[in-house]
Amino acid sequence: MTRCAITGGCPSDYVAVSISALCVFLLLARSAIPFLYYKLSIPKGSAFWVPAIQILASLDLMVAIVMSVNLIKIEKRHWWWNSCYIWAVWLEGPFGFGLLLSCRIVQVFHLYFIFVKKHLPPLRSHIFLLLVLLPWVAAAAFIQLKKPLNHRCQMSAQWVAPLMVLHSIYVVIFVGLTRSIQHVNFRFDELTDLWRGVLVSTLSVVLWVVAYILNEIHDDVDWLRIASRFLLALMTSVFILAFFSYSSSQPLLSQVSLSKRECPAYESMSQALGIPNNGIQPQRRQSMAVDCNEPLDKLLLDRRFRRSFMAFADSCLAGESVHFYEEVLELGELPADDSVSRIYMARHIIQKYIVSGAPMEVNISHRTRQQILNSVDLGHPDLFKTALIELLQLMKTNLARDYWSSVYYMKFKEADAKMSAHELEMVTNWNITPRLSCVHAPDDPFHQENLFKSSDVMPSQ
Repeated sequence: MTRCAITGGCPSDYVAVSISALCVFLLLARSAIPFLYYKLSIPKGSAFWVPAIQILASLDLMVAIVMSVNLIKIEKRHWWWNSCYIWAVWLEGPFGFGLLLSCRIVQVFHLYFIFVKKHLPPLRSHIFLLLVLLPWVAAAAFIQLKKPLNHRCQMSAQWVAPLMVLHSIYVVIFVGLTRSIQHVNFRFDELTDLWRGVLVSTLSVVLWVVAYILNEIHDDVDWLRIASRFLLALMTSVFILAFFSYSSSQPLLSQVSLSKRECPAYESMSQALGIPNNGIQPQRRQSMAVDCNEPLDKLLLDRRFRRSFMAFADSCLAGESVHFYEEVLELGELPADDSVSRIYMARHIIQKYIVSGAPMEVNISHRTRQQILNSVDLGHPDLFKTALIELLQLMKTNLARDYWSSVYYMKFKEADAKMSAHELEMVTNWNITPRLSCVHAPDDPFHQENLFKSSDVMPSQ
């Protein structure tokens, strides 16, 4: 027992390594299954690289714990296998626990500015992440210079206490930022996920402190040393798996349940926000034929025409303008006083169409793009007004002229004529007064009430 307590390879050590390997497998599966099983598209920007960095930091932290406390007995031939400062300082600190907590702080920072300040953060996520991580890098560099570790990768109590304080400070910052957004009525599980992350972080740090101190200071007791490093590995495994599972960076992805076999409930942000009719404004009665002599901006209000025009634009690889137009219409369906839902939709539109390198970046002027990105109110009803004007002019100049001579317009015109003939036949078969027939339409809110009231009044006239 004395030998394995020093060199590693105790039965409990291999149990801890097995649990760690299982947690790593579950971590990778948890991050990949939603995209592989549901065929979801990989997000762009911080929505992708922030969770990816969390996975990398989790793996770094797990490897650092395994290597620094000698959980497995291996022959270390190269110098870097025996370097305590690589495993116990750099990989466990800046690139492990520090990076993991820093990513979560970046997420809370982003949510705070979006939903409390109602504008995009003043710093890009990658810049803010580097600033948050800087104290960890400075601490690791200081330890590297002072070299307080012994040949067992352990340090004295005067070094252990400041390190545990550094770990605790980041948890306190995480808790404080989370409390600052607790009054926001989120539509998804962001706040719940953050508080679960706070709970996991707090409990893990407390148990880490106990296990780390016991492992560093009381190294003369064999059973205590074996138990403390087993506890370190176990809590690390639980921490990385639970901490990443509470992801608040992709709200729509959080709606996907891995325990169910059905497809995701929501395929778009408008569906998730409960926008009626998917944002199709009933500006015209859908039963009326479309007058193609009207301006394009009015024609696009008709859902059937917009779908035909969108299909044509997609075939020309220029459909992002029409998709943007439709999602802005969906945004307009949200109540003006529902600022949280409007911010969700506005942020979705900005990430999908406005930011440079977006998946469907629209062709608008640099000035308009910066006005949107620097807006002080993401819930403002005219946030995308200027962009819509520019894109409508672009569609009139380019797409519209080719659409009128395309097969898509011919098919739409034929379908519109058949629908009009069918509705005319239905109107002639209605046994109601001419005055009522002129208001009979699916979107008439008074139809049922007026129909019965009029039938009661007719005999007395």
